Amino acid sequence: MISPIVSVPQGGVPAQTSSLVEALEGGAVLVFPDLDFPLSPFEQRFVERPFADGKAKNVNIRGEAAILKGAAGTEEERAALRALLIRYRGFAEDLIRTHLPAYAGKVTLAGTSYRPFEVDQRKLSWRRDDTRLHVDAFPSNPIGEKRILRIFRNINPEGQPRLWRVGEDFGSMAERFLPRLPGYSPLSARLLAALRITKARRSEYDHLMLHLHDALKQDEAYQTSAPQADVTFAPGQTWVTFSDLVMHGAMGGRYMLEQTGYLRVADQADPERSPQRILARKLGRALR
Repeated sequence: MISPIVSVPQGGVPAQTSSLVEALEGGAVLVFPDLDFPLSPFEQRFVERPFADGKAKNVNIRGEAAILKGAAGTEEERAALRALLIRYRGFAEDLIRTHLPAYAGKVTLAGTSYRPFEVDQRKLSWRRDDTRLHVDAFPSNPIGEKRILRIFRNINPEGQPRLWRVGEDFGSMAERFLPRLPGYSPLSARLLAALRITKARRSEYDHLMLHLHDALKQDEAYQTSAPQADVTFAPGQTWVTFSDLVMHGAMGGRYMLEQTGYLRVADQADPERSPQRILARKLGRALR
């Protein structure tokens, strides 16, 4: 089954969907077509040209201090861009509180980003090519018993959609790729953490997810022949998904805002639907 796209009407739950949380945990992408997030006249400049130094893929703020990284422009413009990202972080918090109340107070918000550049279509290495179907995993930042929840918004001023493709359900994908993944070494995980190559010790789950990410991207036959569907997100639309569960590839578009959040597996409505528990069932044992 390909990940479903669930459009959420203002003030309600879509037909055939008993719960937005249930849909999200089941591998859906939730699309909110009409949530309000206007840009001020001063902020309009941020969708007229990229206010980024070009050293990274995006501009972001992190932590309580909301330190702005990767931005370009005058001091006034950088301050306004930082304020915009802080406001978007608040927008994401409000979306969770209003539409996903079961997660209210349980999601820890991480980085907030401004993505002004066109999706990179250059012939990058397969590992860096985000047009390829993949699940999210962070090499230097192990997450263990947490989920990756992401909230995106297309702010393109010229009608350009954000183009994605989504793949088959996580369990079906895992069955294909798990047998070819290398084994987990707790000693290696401790060494990487001791050398500060990783911010914490990689769990077996982190190890598997990193290798699934790479195996998916590297497999040219899978990329072209696996079950998949194209998805279009219009300007003004907001979409939400667990990017560690939903296989996705970013195919086109520029000017987007994104918020990353972490949710503990134990705080899910149904922890058994997490990739952590799915992988454990496929292996027939608890993960280390």
